[in-house]
Amino acid sequence: MMSKLGRGQKDKVQQFMAITGASEKVALQALKASEWHLEGAFDIFYSQPQIRAFTDTRHLEELFKRYKDPDVDMVFVEGISLLCNDLQVDPQDIVMLVLSWHMKAATMCEFSRQEFIGGLQSLGVDSIPKLREKLPSLRNELRDEHKFHEIYNFAFSWAREKGQKSLALDTALGMWRLLFSEKHWPLVEHWCQFLQVRHNKAISRDTWSQLLEFVKNIDPQLSNYDEEGAWPYLIDEFVEYLTENGIVPSRK
Repeated sequence: MMSKLGRGQKDKVQQFMAITGASEKVALQALKASEWHLEGAFDIFYSQPQIRAFTDTRHLEELFKRYKDPDVDMVFVEGISLLCNDLQVDPQDIVMLVLSWHMKAATMCEFSRQEFIGGLQSLGVDSIPKLREKLPSLRNELRDEHKFHEIYNFAFSWAREKGQKSLALDTALGMWRLLFSEKHWPLVEHWCQFLQVRHNKAISRDTWSQLLEFVKNIDPQLSNYDEEGAWPYLIDEFVEYLTENGIVPSRK
């Protein structure tokens, strides 16, 4: 098959195989479908499970077995600690949140067989070294505005207790510190202190999503904050708290 290709096309096939670990047949299929655009071929490859069937599920089954609970078909805290150990990352590292987002994990600190194997397949990896190589690009996804938004919203459902509509305050504070250390929002510690002092209740989904809008749209000095805007009561109160405590200039 390769003999009929031009030199540039052969190079692309080799490059595609090296990056994805796909077979020559799969590489040709994806490149032809994208009219020989490498980026387009990667998009096709990672978005179409039937093309990706190359990822040897035997390897993934073995990996799942290594981390799963001895009695239940699930990976729990011990398995995740072992996975973090193998990947040489701290369990608190935000990259584990991004990985859980790719796995479409329903609950923090656990993966079902489908989540674990399906997630690694969707990333095109079937071994720990390949997953370790992928970590920098997973981290980079947090810089993408749209993906950050998705990961932020995912974190709310992922981190809450099963059966609860709201997110426990301590958990919410931990997640915000994790997410906004990436976004470098300078008011994150003030927000956490304000909630502990003034609110001290679980966090609703509405507050969770409104805060991201606030962070995205309002500058940290609050110069463009409109008191007449449709912000939730809690955010208006936060602005008052910042002003009263001299953290931002008085708005009068």
